[in-house]
Amino acid sequence: MDMNPKNILIKKIQDRRAVIGVIGLGYVGLPLAIRFGEERYPVIGFDIDPEKVKKLNRGESYIKHVPAEKIRRIRRSGGFEATAEYARLKDADAIIICVPTPLDKNKEPDMSFIETTSDEIARHMRRGQMISLESTTYPGTTREILLPKFEKKGWKAGRDFFLVFSPEREDPGNRKYSTKNTPKIVGGMTPSCLAAGKILYSRIVDRVVPVSSPEAAEFTKILENTFRSVNIALVNELKILADKMGVDLWEVIEAASTKPFGFMPFYPGPGLGGHCIPIDPFYLSWKARELNFNTHFIELAGEINTAMPEYVVSKLSDALNRARRCLKKANILVLGLAYKKDIDDLRGAPAIEIIKLLRAKEANVFYNDPFIPRTRKGRTHDLGMDSSPLTQKFLIEMDAVVIVTDHSSYNFEWIVKNARLVVDTRNATRDVKTGREKIIKA
Repeated sequence: MDMNPKNILIKKIQDRRAVIGVIGLGYVGLPLAIRFGEERYPVIGFDIDPEKVKKLNRGESYIKHVPAEKIRRIRRSGGFEATAEYARLKDADAIIICVPTPLDKNKEPDMSFIETTSDEIARHMRRGQMISLESTTYPGTTREILLPKFEKKGWKAGRDFFLVFSPEREDPGNRKYSTKNTPKIVGGMTPSCLAAGKILYSRIVDRVVPVSSPEAAEFTKILENTFRSVNIALVNELKILADKMGVDLWEVIEAASTKPFGFMPFYPGPGLGGHCIPIDPFYLSWKARELNFNTHFIELAGEINTAMPEYVVSKLSDALNRARRCLKKANILVLGLAYKKDIDDLRGAPAIEIIKLLRAKEANVFYNDPFIPRTRKGRTHDLGMDSSPLTQKFLIEMDAVVIVTDHSSYNFEWIVKNARLVVDTRNATRDVKTGREKIIKA
């Protein structure tokens, strides 16, 4: 009988007997848990939020783009249960970490969730388990934080346990790319770790892309999102310049996009949102400072993107002044809270900062979002607001409407017709035929 821990683990995975533990059942962890359940693996989902645990065990979803029926289906098959008890980690053969990695108030990495989670794993782990970190972080995290905690037992990676980094690539609301058809990067601490990781993820995705180390996998994720951050910063800066020159940058981008080579369109907006793009470049800059290296380009992009909500509020204030109205005590409707269209994800949403800025200037602020009926308390905010009904009477009462998220359900022709003033941060009103004199691009 083969007693090699790697071979035992791989055989369990191949036979679908491996129990999968997913820690953190949010926008990344829940779709991943469901994907393993769909492939008939027994899955234990871990979350510190007891309400999430109760909902999942009742077959309910708390994320718009994750249908409750998918949860009920894997619950019925006996392949999924949720728990807040970390002692159950010992029952898992593969443990996947999908916890938040936010920035602190100084825009430095807050590793507390990874630290706490890896401590719990170290407390309950047994020989032969695989641990995969999926949380986006700086290069070196897997080796510098996780590995020492697990090796304190006197165990060795690649022999007694298997450690990999495999960055999440979730894009909430994307109907073309899902967990299954998005290639999965995997970097192992040792060749044996990589072999186990490749086998595990090949069961749920169409293509696994192995890299030479956890650091290479960590850097890959950072590169992907820094690329987007820098290019979005470029068009955001050009948007401000184009506005001063009386040029519509969205028109320019569409024209440039006709070039069949050497150009990739990026679009300006009210600021960056989501968990990854606003955060990842700062992780890399922080790590670079440890090495006495200054990432000027990346930090400048971060500054430009972070300043966009202030630019939007400034454009709104100027537009109100021209209409002989003052921002103070003005009724302002923020249209759309989610960080991008047709989802209910508030993480890092620029609308939050815009609302804070408007409140600081003593405006009366309201919002409407069909996917977010009321705001939830976040790590850095508690707006305490309910979505206002988007009626003709309500629009007429507003001094200005600020389009922050261009949800598909919005009828922008109707909105512009009934609004006094519209500040459009998404080029959502490009096809509006009447009332264009009310529209201010920002």
